[in-house]
Amino acid sequence: MSRAVTEKEWAGHQGPIVEESNGFEVIDCRLCGFKHIIPLPTVDELQAVYRHEYYTEEKPLYIERHTEDLEWWDLVYGERYGFLEGHLPSNRRRLLDIGSGPGSFLLTGQARGWKVKGVEPSAQASRYSVEVLGLDVVNDFFSEKNAPQLGTFDAVNMSEVLEHIPDPHSLLCLAYDRLDDEGMLCINVPNDFNPFQRVLRDHLGFSPWWVAPPHHVNYFDFDSLASLVVRSGFEVVHREATFPIDLFLLMGDNYVGNDKIGRECHLRRMNFEKALHCAGNDGLKRDLYAALGSLGIGREITLYARKRDNRKL
Repeated sequence: MSRAVTEKEWAGHQGPIVEESNGFEVIDCRLCGFKHIIPLPTVDELQAVYRHEYYTEEKPLYIERHTEDLEWWDLVYGERYGFLEGHLPSNRRRLLDIGSGPGSFLLTGQARGWKVKGVEPSAQASRYSVEVLGLDVVNDFFSEKNAPQLGTFDAVNMSEVLEHIPDPHSLLCLAYDRLDDEGMLCINVPNDFNPFQRVLRDHLGFSPWWVAPPHHVNYFDFDSLASLVVRSGFEVVHREATFPIDLFLLMGDNYVGNDKIGRECHLRRMNFEKALHCAGNDGLKRDLYAALGSLGIGREITLYARKRDNRKL
């Protein structure tokens, strides 16, 4: 597509078009403060995808691969729980995982002494969580209807959720209401249109593989995610990147559409992080990823925030 800036308006959402894919346009929306596709999918369309199709069509190997990489995931999730534990009193260990997937994050928390509960729309993933892992998971979308029935919590986790939701502000406000005073929020989303991706797209001939409508509705960077979180009633405590996997593309390992190369690159990433952990250098890794995040670099954003007393809508 042409890189010339073209304005687009759709149902009150207006901004320059930054990409096009699969019949959708991505705009840098002035109304929302972050990039998203237009037209936005309806609730019914999303429910059809995430209840029955996502783990069978979009991510058919996700549970299998997640299980293979469980040692590494335990390290990743353990660090997130450790951060939450460092910002909550020792008697506050109740967590709600919104979009809990196959349940590994909940399982890690349970092993650390947390009382955990999940909400997951995928029938396949929630069934695995309940029947195989024995976890407390509700098979549904997190919504105004069911949120009050879940209770209140000391922490809420949303990993790879906000990029799929047509109205992430409303979802964050619902999460705000499920948190007790000064409760903690942990969010993980893709860091899209980041500097490395733009080099690959604009100078090395790569198509924008990270633009994946209608499954990915929203496209965040560090600042736009932080602004959304603050507008939803939270104070940002910390933000950091995850490993900049796009580095491999810049160095010639083209994993886009190639599962074999992709697994090899992911293995190197896991080996790197496990080596730092074994050497007792988890703090160094956190400082490195925070520094990368300050430059807008990293494949994903991990953000921690605390519930404020007065939400500014």
